[in-house]
Amino acid sequence: MSMLTPPGMGGKYRITGDKYPRMRPHRRRGRLVVAVAACGAVLGVAGWGVWQLIDVFTGGGGTASAAGAGTSCRTKASPATKASPAVAVPRPAQITVNVFNATTRAGLAKTTADELRRRGFAIGEVGNANKQYDKKVAGAGILLGPAASLNGSLPVLATQLPAAERRTDAARKGAAVDLILGNGFKALAPQAAAAKSLTALAAPKPTTTAHRGC
Repeated sequence: MSMLTPPGMGGKYRITGDKYPRMRPHRRRGRLVVAVAACGAVLGVAGWGVWQLIDVFTGGGGTASAAGAGTSCRTKASPATKASPAVAVPRPAQITVNVFNATTRAGLAKTTADELRRRGFAIGEVGNANKQYDKKVAGAGILLGPAASLNGSLPVLATQLPAAERRTDAARKGAAVDLILGNGFKALAPQAAAAKSLTALAAPKPTTTAHRGC
């Protein structure tokens, strides 16, 4: 009888042999779980580092891809520019200007008309403004023309007096435009500055193109 068999016990309760029962639970499974978790953490950190290197060398493309299929591609402005067609504006000689004085200063319409003529404009009527505008224009002046002159004659004439207000009259007949001088009028723009503005008005406008990239 084994020494582990209590006295008085025998039969099927008798313990035989020379091996003792284990008194502690197995630790192999716990160690295996810890090892797997540690390996996963190491692989995750290594993968994150590789992903960051890819992102640096591809200019952020990896970040856009990782955002998912629903993320739109980035829009980038191209350094290259292209010029839009030049605006077809009339030359000063093709524009007839009526000059009217709405101020109390005598002779202002004539001296202004003479200066415009020297700058190449065709001159029509010269005199005092009618009752609708006489002594009622507080600013530098009003440029008045038919609807068709809004993108043609008026911008050209405005290069000579940039501060003037632009107006159109749909019922107006003919192609001539009016320059109505107001109380705020000092003088026409310097001829050099007006010529530069006229050149810029007819020059092609550069436009920046954009493309979408992922």
